[in-house]
Amino acid sequence: MPMTMIQRLIFLCLFCIATLDAANLHYSLIKKESSQAGSTLLIIGGIHGDEPGGYFAPMLLAKHYKIESGNVWIVPNLNFDSIVQNKRGVYGDMNRKFAKIEPKDKDLEIVNEIKKLILTPKVDLTLNLHDGIGFYRERNLNKDFNSKAWGQATIIDQQQIPSAKFGNLGDIAKKVNQETNIALIEDVHEFNVKNTNTKTQDKAMQQSLTYFSITNNKPAFAIETSKNITDLSQKVYYQLRTIEKFMDLMGIKFSRPFELSQPVIKKLLEDDGTLEIPPTKIFLDLSTLKSSIRFFPMDPNKLEYKSNNPLVAVIKEENVYKVMNGNQDVSTLIPDFIEFDNSLDSVSIVIDGKDQKVKIGPLVTVKNDFSVEPIRGYRINVIGYSKHGVENESGLKIMQKEIMCNYAIDKQESTYMVQFYKDKKFCGIVTVKFEDAAKSKK
Repeated sequence: MPMTMIQRLIFLCLFCIATLDAANLHYSLIKKESSQAGSTLLIIGGIHGDEPGGYFAPMLLAKHYKIESGNVWIVPNLNFDSIVQNKRGVYGDMNRKFAKIEPKDKDLEIVNEIKKLILTPKVDLTLNLHDGIGFYRERNLNKDFNSKAWGQATIIDQQQIPSAKFGNLGDIAKKVNQETNIALIEDVHEFNVKNTNTKTQDKAMQQSLTYFSITNNKPAFAIETSKNITDLSQKVYYQLRTIEKFMDLMGIKFSRPFELSQPVIKKLLEDDGTLEIPPTKIFLDLSTLKSSIRFFPMDPNKLEYKSNNPLVAVIKEENVYKVMNGNQDVSTLIPDFIEFDNSLDSVSIVIDGKDQKVKIGPLVTVKNDFSVEPIRGYRINVIGYSKHGVENESGLKIMQKEIMCNYAIDKQESTYMVQFYKDKKFCGIVTVKFEDAAKSKK
C-alpha cells in the first residue's frame, strides 16, 4: 500500500467527533501496511482502562514505527471510556464479554466489532496488551512472585492450535520471552510463560478476547507487564520490546527513529501530542499547554477535534472540557460558547516589522512585537491585552510585557490567543508565541 494511503488511514482514525450526549468514545484502528507481502499482526491495547502499559505502548507504535514488510494493525484504545476514567471497565469487565454479552450492554458494539476484526482472514496473530498484578513464577515464592500473579508474563490459553499458522503458542511464547529477557532493566523483571489451560481450568478466561480468538482457530497471546512496576516508561519499554520480538518471529520488518531504551521511552511519553479543533481553527501543542485555559471558544452543540495521538480525548465534564492523554489529565478548557463564522481564512500580521500573510489556526513566533492589520468588518481581540477605550485591537503594536501572563495558554507563559470576530460571531484564532521569552524561562 502506498505511503500516502497509510497516512490517509491514520488521519481518518485519529479524527474524532464527540457529541455531548455520546454514549461511548470509539476506539481507533490504525493500519500500518507495507507494499511488501507478509503476515499481519493485530495489536489491541486498552481493554482495561487502568492498565496504562497496555495502551501507551501501542500509541507509541502507532506514532513512530514504520512497517517495511508485512502489516501491523493497531487498536491502541479499545475501551476508551474506561481509559479516560482510569477504571478497569466502566460498564463491567470488557474482557469477560467475548463468549456472551447482553443486548443492552454498552460494550456490545465495540465487542462485536473487535470480534469481526480478529476473525478477518488477513489477520494472522493477535496480541492483547495488559498490566497484571505481581510477577508470575511457576513456584510460589512470596506474595508478589507466585503462580497466581499475572505480571511480566506472556499468557497463552493452551499449548497449541494444531492446524493454525503460528499455532505453536507455547513454543512461540517461550522464544519471545527469551529474547525479551536479554535486556531487562532489573533481573526480577524477567518474563515467563503462563498457560491458563483455559478450556479445562479457567472459566473466567473462557469469556476472554484471546480465548475467543483461539477457539476460532486464530492464534492470540496476552502480554502482561507488572502493575508492581510503577514507572510507566519501564512497562512501555517491555511491551514494545516484546511486540518487536513477535514482529521478528512473524517476518514483519520495521524501523523506528529512536533507540529502544527506557530513558528514550520516558522522553517520548512526555510528548502528549497535538490537538486541532477545526471549528475554532486552533492548533494546540498539548505538551506545553497550561493546566487550565479560560475564554476558549466552543460550539455549544458539538465538539470536533483531531490529534496525532490516538489516546487524546476531549471530555465534557459539567461546565468545562477536560483534555486527556489516556488516563492522564492534560488541561481543562473553560468554554466561551459562541456562534461561529467561517468567512475568514487568513490575515495579515506585521511580525517584528515584517508583513506576513498568516492562515487562521497555526502558531506564529514573534521575537519582539506584532500587530494585526485592520480587516474591514472584523474585530480583533488579543486575550490578556487591554488598552483603555480600545475595543478593536487591530493595528496596535503589541509586546509581550503588555499582555497579562496569566492569560497565556502554555506553561512557559509565552503563547497567547489572538481571536477574530465578525459582529458577535467567532471567526478563528491565531496563536502567537514570543520566542525569546520562551527561551529565557527554560
